[in-house]
Amino acid sequence: MQKIKLFLMTVAACVLVTWLSVEGWAFKQFLTQPISSQTDAQVVSIPKGATSRKVAHLLYEAKMVRHPEWLVWVLKWRGQAEQVKAGEIEIHPNWMLDELIDALIQGKTVTYPVTFIAGETIQQGLETLRNSPKLEKVLDYQDTAAIQAQLGLKQPLEGQFLPETYFYSADETDLSILQRSHASLQKTLQQAWANRADNLPIKTPYEALILASIVEKETGYAPERPMIAGVFVNRLRKGMRLQSDPTVIYGIGDKYDGNIRKKDLQTKTAYNTYRINGLPPTPIALASADAIRAVLNPATTKALYFVSKGNGQHVFSNTLKEHNRAVRKYILSRQ
Repeated sequence: MQKIKLFLMTVAACVLVTWLSVEGWAFKQFLTQPISSQTDAQVVSIPKGATSRKVAHLLYEAKMVRHPEWLVWVLKWRGQAEQVKAGEIEIHPNWMLDELIDALIQGKTVTYPVTFIAGETIQQGLETLRNSPKLEKVLDYQDTAAIQAQLGLKQPLEGQFLPETYFYSADETDLSILQRSHASLQKTLQQAWANRADNLPIKTPYEALILASIVEKETGYAPERPMIAGVFVNRLRKGMRLQSDPTVIYGIGDKYDGNIRKKDLQTKTAYNTYRINGLPPTPIALASADAIRAVLNPATTKALYFVSKGNGQHVFSNTLKEHNRAVRKYILSRQ
């Protein structure tokens, strides 16, 4: 009986040693080999307040770790069990364990882009924002006055955001995107204002923004922007009306059907620069940084007129006679 006990204890010890050896080898593999045998990366959403064990099992269910309890143990051993960040994290199966843990505690969350396009109106920008996925919606898109109040703006929303691409994480708010975009615009505008040319007929940064929005709409050809700005600056200096078609279109609003008619040019609105002196009351679109800089450092020119060639570029004229000749060549000849 004693011999049987000794034999069983010996067998148990051998099994334990073998198991420990296998587990030790497996644990070593866990520490030194890629975290998963999967081929594709996966986005794993880690909820706020999730424990390290909850996170480990989420990764296990996604087949991104083989031994969740070992991951928990390593996190605790390193003193990082409470440092895992919430959010969407893209996990790559070829990562080593250290890379996985770094991503978890640094919060390397998945980001999504939202792009505001130069020349678009605030309504178009808000529609883009409203349709952006994973973004928490806290704005009332039908109430621009309320949005203006939430942002603490004195002027209307139109033109108050810098058109570029902004990246956000899941559950970031649409309001925060607008706050970032407005801050970017203010920084760009103030820098351009500080470096503006002398003796411009533009009294405030907001006036510069209004004129920049008109320049933005007048040409999509970036090298021409300083020249277009130069024409408008010359007109303002001489007390001439800007006579910009895009401002007329903006004043028509939803009734615009693609054509500007004679009656549209004759109808006085706050934005019809054929009928009003100086600038309209607000920007008419989102102005790019290039358009803002062009307005505050316009080309030196005597030109007072320009007409489209029909290829995205313009012909500039110093006199009305020259302008009428250009209109006959480039506009009337196409009709």
